[in-house]
Amino acid sequence: MPEVCLYFQIHQPFRLRKYTVFDTDPSYFDNALNARIAKRVADRCYLPLTQTLLDLVNQTHGRFRFAVSITGTAIEQLETHSPEVLHNLHALADTGHVEFLGETYYHSLTSLYSRDEFAEQVAAHRLMLKRVFNQSPSTFRNTELVYSDDIAKLAAEMGFTGILAEGWEPVLNNRSSAFMYRAHTVGGAPVSLLLRNHHLSDAIAFHFNDPASTDFPLTDEKFAHLVEQIGGQLCNLFMDAETFGEHHSPDTGIMEFLRAFPLRLLHHHIDFKLPREIIERGEIAGELDVPHPISWADEARDLGAWAGNAMQKDALDSLYTLERTLKGHANPKLLADWRKLTTSDHAYYMSTKHANDGQVHAHFRPYDSPYDAYINFMNVLDNLRARAG
Repeated sequence: MPEVCLYFQIHQPFRLRKYTVFDTDPSYFDNALNARIAKRVADRCYLPLTQTLLDLVNQTHGRFRFAVSITGTAIEQLETHSPEVLHNLHALADTGHVEFLGETYYHSLTSLYSRDEFAEQVAAHRLMLKRVFNQSPSTFRNTELVYSDDIAKLAAEMGFTGILAEGWEPVLNNRSSAFMYRAHTVGGAPVSLLLRNHHLSDAIAFHFNDPASTDFPLTDEKFAHLVEQIGGQLCNLFMDAETFGEHHSPDTGIMEFLRAFPLRLLHHHIDFKLPREIIERGEIAGELDVPHPISWADEARDLGAWAGNAMQKDALDSLYTLERTLKGHANPKLLADWRKLTTSDHAYYMSTKHANDGQVHAHFRPYDSPYDAYINFMNVLDNLRARAG
């Protein structure tokens, strides 16, 4: 019977305000919009989710356990706008049955553009986890599960013993995501890989309320049978926390499903394990070579969600070109603004994909079009460049 490794991602970006080419005000972020969204998502999702999870951990005396990945930008906004969520997260951390994962503080793509900045953001995130939850992460989860052999080597150099990635069939080469693998890191320390079961993760995250899905309606009993049928040792379920109450509204029955499926799995003698518990056990099925980056986004599972068109590439190249200038500048406010601009959501809003991918991008975009997102971002970047001199 496979064991279940479950984790929830919590992230909120600092969204930009409307910024024209004539604007000179260095206040780039839409504080009112960010506060409104943070409070809404907290009320609809984070508060009921974390309370339900806490109840389940206590009800099962820790047999139900899971991991959380939360960005620094989310922590900052929750501390200001919904401290009740942090109270629940503190309570979860105190149970000893919840693992907080390492990642980049700003939910950035720095692993692809700047190794120095990547290391600095991961270090800042580590300090934040220690300060807020008194945990020091040993398992790494990169932004949007962006992963490659090079990224595994970077994570190993920073002391991580495990890393999460997408269980994408083209890189598995006829193997199963239901086992733990060793990353291909030439000359680096060994790093274990936990691979997302995207079929079962997406059955909850994307298809729970989809009548066209072959598993609709998804019940806790049906889901337990699906887990039983995968074979292997592991069923890694990785998804956004916003799945519960935000992406799927409460009237779909998503919260009832959340309350029921962990108990149903335990009833079927399917245990829950933390990433670090699986990694420490060290049962490796082989080595996985991923020379080119993959992610958990869109149907292609590549980098096209953030760097798939000329606008996105220009915006990211322009953004990272400023790094050296800003780090040589004795103005921490400039660097803080720049780091908020490294959040991957800004590039995501510029996507021009169509079909199913395009619908997902449009759902999250706070702009009328990808072109508006690009122009607005570049106007802000131009002002930041002028401030740097």
